[in-house]
Amino acid sequence: QVQLVESGGGLAQAGGSLRLSCAASGRTFSSYAMAWFRQAPGKEREFVAAITWRGGNTYYADSVKGRLTISRDNAKKTVDLQMNSLKPEDAAVYYCAARDRYCVGSGCYGGYDYWGQGTQVTVSS
Repeated sequence: QVQLVESGGGLAQAGGSLRLSCAASGRTFSSYAMAWFRQAPGKEREFVAAITWRGGNTYYADSVKGRLTISRDNAKKTVDLQMNSLKPEDAAVYYCAARDRYCVGSGCYGGYDYWGQGTQVTVSS
């Protein structure tokens, strides 16, 4: 089992920034990739970004490319999501996720095994 705890959500103005962090614990040695997903009210949960632990390969949803950046600290077992140039449509509950199986490219957009409890991001216009 892998336990994930998110932090860093809150309120930001449109055009502003927030940084989310996810701390992983437990059987992290078996984890291949980490990701962030989000779910806005009345909408399905959607993929935001992913990163692999070993190579640090990153993948992004088209809607966030150039504005959001995912990074990881292997020693601390944390994965961050730097959110810049925030838009009202970025408002959602953001979830951290982990998967054990290998993935590459769009294969990393789903198939996650473990999930955090979520952190709220609100963007005021």
